[in-house]
Amino acid sequence: MNGMFFAAGMAAILCVLLITVYMFVAGLPAMGRIGLEDFLLGRVWASTAARPLYGILPFILTSFFGTLGAVLLGVPVGLFTSVFLSKMAPAGLSRLVGGAVELLAGIPSVVYGLIGMTMLVPLVADLFHLPSGACLLAAILVLAVMILPSIVSVSVTALKAVPSEYEEASLALGATKTETYFKVSIPAAKSGIAAGVVLGIGRAMGEAMAVMMVAGNVANMPGLFQSVRFLTTAIASEMSYASGLQRQALFSIALVLFLFIMALNAFLNRVLKGGSKDDA
Repeated sequence: MNGMFFAAGMAAILCVLLITVYMFVAGLPAMGRIGLEDFLLGRVWASTAARPLYGILPFILTSFFGTLGAVLLGVPVGLFTSVFLSKMAPAGLSRLVGGAVELLAGIPSVVYGLIGMTMLVPLVADLFHLPSGACLLAAILVLAVMILPSIVSVSVTALKAVPSEYEEASLALGATKTETYFKVSIPAAKSGIAAGVVLGIGRAMGEAMAVMMVAGNVANMPGLFQSVRFLTTAIASEMSYASGLQRQALFSIALVLFLFIMALNAFLNRVLKGGSKDDA
């Protein structure tokens, strides 16, 4: 039985290694032909022009600011929802709301995109008097909703695992329930909450279909009300007909996205979870 578990673990590691090697093998040639500086810092993507240009800086910045906006909106809502479900809500209401949040995780990305395209995009256009509501703001709002299940489900589990003695001691010292939840329970569960945030960020960074439908899918430098294109949507929108250097450049974009997510996850795990080890 131990051998079976070892084999399963090694298979998972092997899959990660194979994906990593393939991404480098497929992604590096185009960077060499285009030039690393022109590829990463170029502001123009015109892959089908007579003289094609392959600058992905707009995609990198759009993915960064889109994910950052979704986290800034989604994390507070997810955290407050987690505190409510785990500490304040009656059992029946907690099961009802928790089930609804879990259902959000099962909704396909294309459904999020369809709802956003038919309801959110026109609303953004009307509210801000824009010719088109397909913009970075719409993508941020959709992503903020999509990351909620990851944050809430993991955070609720972490908060419920906090020993009741911690909260009882805080209440006995005269703290209110709200003070106890935010100054005792959340710090005690911060490692688990951080894991939920990391999962949410990974979901936002890797999303393609929904943001393609609401962001406008135009290779502009990012602006809140600009139609934009993410790293993921750049790959998804052109891979079906790409060939030659254009196809290689799309694999290079995938490599940049892969490294970006790996570095971001490593950084967040170190920053967000490192404190709990130091406290121990």
